[in-house]
Formats: sequence, structure tokens, C-alpha cells
Amino acid sequence: MRKRVWIVALATALMLGGAASLATQESKAPRLNPAGNGRFTFALIGDLQYGPEGEAKFPNVIADINADENLAFVVHDGDFKNGSSLCSNDVFFNRLAAFNQFEKPFIYIPGDNEWTDCHRANNGSYDPIERLALLRLLFFPTNQSLGKHTIELERQSDDPLYALFRENVRWVAKNVLFIGLHVVGSNNNFGRTPESTAEYTVRNAANLAWLREGFELARRNNHRAVMIIIQANPNFELQPADPNRAGFNDFLTLLQAETLQYGKPVVLVHGDSHYFRIDKPMIGVQSGRRIENFTRVETFGETDNHWLHVEVAPGNPNVFIFDQRIVAANAIRHLGGS
Repeated sequence: MRKRVWIVALATALMLGGAASLATQESKAPRLNPAGNGRFTFALIGDLQYGPEGEAKFPNVIADINADENLAFVVHDGDFKNGSSLCSNDVFFNRLAAFNQFEKPFIYIPGDNEWTDCHRANNGSYDPIERLALLRLLFFPTNQSLGKHTIELERQSDDPLYALFRENVRWVAKNVLFIGLHVVGSNNNFGRTPESTAEYTVRNAANLAWLREGFELARRNNHRAVMIIIQANPNFELQPADPNRAGFNDFLTLLQAETLQYGKPVVLVHGDSHYFRIDKPMIGVQSGRRIENFTRVETFGETDNHWLHVEVAPGNPNVFIFDQRIVAANAIRHLGGS
């Protein structure tokens, strides 16, 4: 396992060389207009960049999204590398630089490939907790988003009880509440080792608190919809007793209870299983029937280097309209010839 002293050295360098600059940038970062019920659009991506193909094609994704000047922001739902590649410092800095090539504010939610799975030999046999510390240091240094133009975000770490969890965020745009939660694949880091389960236990408590607080705000402020962004596919289709769902049971139980109490459209966005879909997988525990006001969206990813355009539409009872954006330069030739 790699030692953690590098993190201390980097933190010192950032404090000495960049803290003042970061603070100045943060003070200039605006908030999105939270009021009203107007129209706006944004982009969703995830599970990018995967391997040499993904790295070669990601600039096309950036260019395609940057060409849409009407987007309010871009969200990446985690996994900025695949699960069989190095978790090196160079990769982290490369991904940070790529994220900052987006013209619009860029909000990144962590995935398992960039820290949970870094213990694997083909990832470099890193200490996952050390990688998580670096991830938090590099990608969430202030209360502003990433991207060439930034917005101010509310972070759970503003609460001293949850000072560690800078990656848990929320923001409001035109009366729609967005919640970013650090829920990752690989069973949410539950059960691999005693250390991983201890990490999960603390982070899971923070996630539940942030989710609960977000829905309280949505009800109090009469927000017209809630969108929650996580990385993991939480395995809706598995029974709660299935060990492969153990790391998600608490989250799914609370999500269902809050969705029913809220009563308005709730969308869960995730990546992880690399299969673009929009469906309704939440089945009521008491009714045994599909819960109508809940929708799941899984983003493109892995070898599908494309993105989702989302419109928030006034007067539409579903609030969100999802549109596939196939990046022409990344499309696969399925037949021979030119």
C-alpha cells in the first residue's frame, strides 16, 4: 500500500501556493437562480474516460457539450477511469484538467473506480482511503464547482458534524433541487475488509443525513422536483437479503420513504453498470406496486461515449425531459466499408 505522506505534501503545496487564488475564485462564483419555475437545460455524463478508447473520445464529448451554449451546467456521476487501470496521481491530475475544459459549471460525484477499487494489483495496489483523501483534496477544494465557469455549491462539509464529506453537494436551479451523494459501486465499499466496512459505516450515515435533509428542504421550499445523483447502481432488482445489496439497503429504504412523502417527481441518476436506460424500478414495500413519481436514469458510459441532454420544462408534470445526444465523432461503424 502506498504511504499517505504524499497527501500531506500536496496539501501543504496547495495551501502555500493556491489557497489565496482558490478563495478569490470561490468568492466570484455565482449561485444559479433558484427562484421561479422557468425552463433550463443541463448535461449528464458518467463512466468516462474508460481505457484508451475512452481517453481518445472524451475530447469529442467535451466539444459536443461545449457547443451547446444554453446548458446551465454539466454533471458527471462518477468513475472517471475503468476498474482495471492505475489510480495514479497522474491520472487524477489528468481527469481534473479534463473536467476544467468544460465551459459550463461542472459538478463531479465520485465513483468506486477512482478510490474503492484502487487496492487491486492492476490499479497499483493503492490504499483506497489514501486515494479518497486525494480525491477530496483535488476535486472538492472549495464551495465552487469545477469547469471554466463555476457556480457556488452547498456542501455537507459546511456542517462541522460532517466536515469530511465535501463531495456531498446540493444546489437549486429554477425551483428544482439537485442532491449529489457519495454512494459508490463495489457494494458501496461494504464488507471487503473491516477497514472498508468502517469507512462505509461513517459515510453511509452522512449520506442518509444529507438525503433526509435535502427532502426536508424540498418539502419546506415547495420545490417542484428533486434529482439525486450517485455513482452506484444500487441493485433495485435484488432482494434486501442479497449480500450484493447490503451496502445499499439503508439508502434505498430511506429513498423510498422520502419519495413517497414528497409526492412530486424524484429522479435518481447513476452510472456504474454501463447500460443507458430510463425506467421505474422502485417497487413499494407496502403496495407491491411500481412507485409512479420515481424514475431512474442510467447514463451512457464505458464504451458508449455519449451524453444526455436534460430539459426542465415548465408545465410538464414530469418536469424533466431526457434526450440522447449521440456524439457523431464517437459513433461506432456497425457495418464494413467506409
